Amino acid sequence: MISPRHCSFIVEYYTTLQCKFRPYLEETHKGNSFKTRFNPHVILIICGDPDLQFLLDGGKLIKIRSSSWQKSRFYKLEEDCKTLWHESHKIFKRNQTFSIDDIDSVRKGRQSEGFLKHTDPSVEDRCFSIIFKGRKRNLDLMANQGHEAKQWVSGLEKIINNMHNLSRQQKSEHWIFNCMRKADKNEDNKMTLKELKHFLRQINVEVDETYAADLFKKCDKSNSGTLEGSEIKHFYDLLTHREEIDVIYGKYAQTEGQMSARDLLNFLLNEQREQVSMQDALKLIEKYELDGTAKEKKHMTKDGFLMYMHQEEGSILNPKHKHVYQDMSQPLNHYFISSSHNTYLMEDQLRGPSSTEAYIKALMKSCRCVELDCWDGPNGEPVIYHGYTLTSKVLFRDVIKAVKDYAFKTSDYPVILSLENHCSVDQQKLMAHHMIAILGDALLTKPLGDTLPGNFPSPEELKGKFLIKGKRLNKLDAIFNNNSTVDEDTVSEEDEAAESKEGEQKTKSKKSKIKLARELSDIVIYCKSVHFNGFEHAKDNQAFYEMSSFKESKAFSLAQNSATAYIHHNMDKLSRIYPAGSRTDSSNYNPVPMWNVGCQIVALNFQTPSKEMHLNQGRFLQNGLCGYILKPGFLRSFSSQFDPSTLTKGPWLQKKTCHIMVITAQQLPKINKDKHKSIVDPLVRVEIYGVPADNASKETHYIENNGFNPMWNENFQFDIQVPELAMLRFVVEDYDSTSQNDLIGQYCLPLTSVQNGYRHVPLLTKRGDIISSAGLFVHLMLIDAE
Repeated sequence: MISPRHCSFIVEYYTTLQCKFRPYLEETHKGNSFKTRFNPHVILIICGDPDLQFLLDGGKLIKIRSSSWQKSRFYKLEEDCKTLWHESHKIFKRNQTFSIDDIDSVRKGRQSEGFLKHTDPSVEDRCFSIIFKGRKRNLDLMANQGHEAKQWVSGLEKIINNMHNLSRQQKSEHWIFNCMRKADKNEDNKMTLKELKHFLRQINVEVDETYAADLFKKCDKSNSGTLEGSEIKHFYDLLTHREEIDVIYGKYAQTEGQMSARDLLNFLLNEQREQVSMQDALKLIEKYELDGTAKEKKHMTKDGFLMYMHQEEGSILNPKHKHVYQDMSQPLNHYFISSSHNTYLMEDQLRGPSSTEAYIKALMKSCRCVELDCWDGPNGEPVIYHGYTLTSKVLFRDVIKAVKDYAFKTSDYPVILSLENHCSVDQQKLMAHHMIAILGDALLTKPLGDTLPGNFPSPEELKGKFLIKGKRLNKLDAIFNNNSTVDEDTVSEEDEAAESKEGEQKTKSKKSKIKLARELSDIVIYCKSVHFNGFEHAKDNQAFYEMSSFKESKAFSLAQNSATAYIHHNMDKLSRIYPAGSRTDSSNYNPVPMWNVGCQIVALNFQTPSKEMHLNQGRFLQNGLCGYILKPGFLRSFSSQFDPSTLTKGPWLQKKTCHIMVITAQQLPKINKDKHKSIVDPLVRVEIYGVPADNASKETHYIENNGFNPMWNENFQFDIQVPELAMLRFVVEDYDSTSQNDLIGQYCLPLTSVQNGYRHVPLLTKRGDIISSAGLFVHLMLIDAE
């Protein structure tokens, strides 16, 4: 038996070679089904992995939906190691499945709202939850024994992590093979002409009968009427042949038909415009070349070159920007901060559910500012919901627990809890008690240092800390002057609270005042909420820690008419922007104009997939996905006279010309999966977002009936004035002459994070999840304008 410590290497190696050596592997795996051969997870079984074998054997689990609905169901992993099967007692759906790819995460224990409501703490070790991507309901399951639950979690996590760790090329090969398996209807490990045509539709390409027959005949060397063994290998090679890679490789492979280290270095310097040395070229050969003879010669074959191009070194996103690389020691207000509005909502703002799950999802996306809309609840316990609506309620205490558990799993940098406080004094005191008791030392309850601060601390200094944004009864100097204060007093309600609910609170008193408990006031340190009375008033009267919230219409008006003043305001204070109350569908506004004037907390409805959220995801893609992005120098320097609309001469003008050639796409997903013969007609749109002068959009023609390997070879040019604020977005759509195009995939990133040269562009779904096998291949060149 193979040593388990070698398994991870074998998985990667096996997956990479699964198609190249299929005929030889078939000889050694005769009798196995198409479902198990050439599957990377099968190696874990070969290695004797007990957790994966446990999943394949399956077992009874109790599905929890409520206190009264708790049913025993049989669950098992199917042989493809990508699908989970479970029995169902529904009349028309006796057996059901879902893909491992649909799983976002697996949580051990009673870590879902359903478990907390419907089960006893004594069953903690028997419980686990499967969390799905998108809006699909969590699956809460309970095993008979704690060790069984542990094995389910361990086995599922191994498969999920294994899939995540595969390179894009490996995911591509895995995806193609699974389509082959599905096309093999009778599971005889052979492919008939009919099955070949079915397979082509599976991979999203439509061909005429003649072409399909010719392709089949070309591969059927034995004239048996079926493809098997080496014939399937030949078919795979023809199918996955990439002409554009041949051209690029052929241009630089000047040594015995291969790329020497010198040839590869020339490619990196001339095409990719990378600052590298011979040592870097040798490292790439050592890392990605699989042919032992070529590696000994310090050569890279075409297969090795393709492997390299599919890794992060060949991605459009600069690999250095996938880690925290910016200076994190600047004051907090010098950063854009990933921020959520009405974080508790899963859907719309009138009837949608409120949930701790919404907070978890936002925090796991490195959101660093979440909103808590607090109201008096039953039994003296404060609740969170969208006031004066039919949205459901969730306990304030449960939200704080969820926030504590998930705040720092993806980023160590501080989280701001933005309180919208409508509670009575007694329940405010309980809010303060819950935050102090649950968050503990992580809750910031006094300024850093022993003297009254004159500026914000940095994200680095605030690592692992929670900051409370809300009303405060006095200024911070009271802490250091030992000034006593009243236990409670009247303050104005949160400005955004009054605005966002207008029209929804007919029964509410016109007086927008509430009593504020001292206990809650005292834990508001660096984010004291105050009303905005103009830039001059703020400059003369507000301390640095006193911040204002702006509804989107007010913020856009200020950005349009007083941009430079707004920028200067944001140089020493924080600003929070929030969507208009009229957005009852939880839609979003364009965040880019707000970033252009230096607003830090640009709060969006994270629960709503939209172009605006794509831009937000792109903005915070760099710097290690930590949720903080250092603003450009001209948005931090008081000497700056930057105005995004007029663009007078200054350090912000770094004119660039961006040349983009959209070459090909690979393995685009089918949009209408219910229609067997539905094939996409893809087009690509390239968009620039930034200052008004830089905003632009250009698109390719559409390709009929080919989502597998469409080729465009179209060139676009964009003139960029302020690259430090520019965002580059790729959009792939299914063309429709009679209705709106359907989104296939998208990807957005800061222009300052792109790599020049030939690059692969990953594609994400509308909700921002990676489409594992799909991508674009482009050539990009960002050069100084003359």
